[in-house]
This record gives sequence, structure tokens and C-alpha cells, in this order.
Amino acid sequence: MADVPNDAPEHCPGTSSDQAGKSSACQGCPNQNICASGAAKAPDPAIEEIRQKLTSVKHKILVLSGKGGVGKSTFSAHLSHALASDDSKEIALLDVDICGPSIPKIMGLEGEQVHQSGSGWSPVYVEDNLAVMSIGFLLSSPDDAVIWRGPKKNGMIKQFLRDVDWGEVDYLIVDTPPGTSDEHLSIVQYLSGAGIDGAVIITTPQEVSLQDVRKEIRFCKKNTSQIFPPTTGGAQRMCEELNLPLLGRVPLDPRIGRSCDEGRSFLTEVPDSPAAVAYQNIVQSKSSKPQQASLKQTCLTQIRDYSSSHSTPDDPC
Repeated sequence: MADVPNDAPEHCPGTSSDQAGKSSACQGCPNQNICASGAAKAPDPAIEEIRQKLTSVKHKILVLSGKGGVGKSTFSAHLSHALASDDSKEIALLDVDICGPSIPKIMGLEGEQVHQSGSGWSPVYVEDNLAVMSIGFLLSSPDDAVIWRGPKKNGMIKQFLRDVDWGEVDYLIVDTPPGTSDEHLSIVQYLSGAGIDGAVIITTPQEVSLQDVRKEIRFCKKNTSQIFPPTTGGAQRMCEELNLPLLGRVPLDPRIGRSCDEGRSFLTEVPDSPAAVAYQNIVQSKSSKPQQASLKQTCLTQIRDYSSSHSTPDDPC
């Protein structure tokens, strides 16, 4: 979690917890006295640093799902490609799946490296207006395992947001791992000052996926791309029950997987396919002014909870 110090023990309750510095897990921790005094409950200064860093980023959108393997990274990549097809827009794609970064492969950037300049880390560019950052660029091999606990993941996400030289960006797309765990809590807390415009939640219509997606909706409210036959009404029914907009359905096309494996944009390779048209329709619906207003109004309780103590006058939540 974002409120767990990097040098904390494994079961640290977090600096904002009422048990901070008092639980049995705190014994021997170098931060125990500070946490027990309450001083550690002050807002993380990185939140303000990130807010200032991202003032040049107009829109920040999370791509989420409670279930793994439903197509988050595929959707994130093709959403970024679709937005970047407008040469007047600057797009950035941030991969915060620390243990399973697949964005470098999908974007055709395996083997690329991050370079440092006086203004911070320079992202890797797929196109002149499409920048990408992932921990995959920092590994010596795509097969290297990242075996980190929460505090180290938290520190890396902080660096991505604070130390990358994003420049002027219209859309920052954040690809997340499955679940509602360390990476999700960190990205939401660190962006609480800068403001999150909303999220796209990806699901397949099987109930086994929808069960986890309903949990993800506790993070934010937007919706979903459907790619398999439903078993209990699918995303359409879930959206109706939760009074959410269904952004669209992406039909299953094996060429999508092949283009990801080869690091090419499916939207460029097969622009007239039903799946490519579905992606473009989703992008157009998200880019329209009414949908933008809806996107800002549908941030859910969990994001609002994290943002409340660091909100700005134009905070969408």
C-alpha cells in the first residue's frame, strides 16, 4: 500500500492505521516510534510533488479488472493506439503491472531501455505522439522475475509518476494488474492530488469474471468491453443493474492476439474489422463531451475516500 514505508515489516498495518506503531507487527520496525506518535499520518509529500509534475497531463484514465487474463493490457494498448491516431493529441501509456509487465511486448518495444536526463526518466516512444513507460524497460531480460513486496512496488509507482518526463499529454492511460491490491491503492493515492478522470473496467461476461469485476467497481465506475458469450447476462446486465454506461463490446478476433505478440497495432493492421471498429467506437464515445462529463461524475467511493483530504477545486470526484 502507498502508506507502508519501504523499510516496514511484512505485516505493517500502514502509517494511516489506528494500529500504526502499536500492533505486534510493528515490533522492531525502525519507524515504530514515529508511527506511534501519529506524525506518520501526515499526507505523503509525494502526492503534492506528483500533482505538480502532472499539471501538464489533461486526462488520467485507469484500466482495471478484478480478474486476470481478460484483456486489460490488450485494451490499454489499443486504446492508446486509437487515441494516438489523432496526430493533434499526445498520448502516454503507463504500465503499473510491476510483476507481470506485458506492455513492452504488446507495443513492440521489447529490448528498449529508459534513459535519464536532467528532467527525469525519458519514456519510450512508439510513435511521435505515443509514449510508454513500464518496469519491463528496466529489466535485463523479459524473463526476469520481479519478486517484490508492497513497499517496493509502491516506490516504483511513485517514481513512474513523479520522475518520468511525460511532457504535455492529453491522455495518460494507466494499465493495472488484476485485483484491488498494492498497485491499485498506490496509484489511486498518488493521483489523488492530480485527480483521476475515471476508469475503464474490462470483463468477460462469465459470472466467474463478473464476481471479481463487481469488487473492482468499488474503485471507480465506468464500463466494460465484452468479448465472450455471457452466462449470466454479462456486462450488459451488470451495467443495467448498477446504472452504469456500457462503453462497448469487442468481438473475439484471433488477429488481436497475433498483433499483440508481434508488437503491432491491430487497429492499423486490420482497420475495417468488427473488433477495430468496436475499439474506435469506444474511443469516440469516451472523447465526446457528454461522456467526459459522465466520466468525471462516476468516480466511486473508494477514489473519493482517498482524494478527499487532497482534493482541488476542479477535482472531478
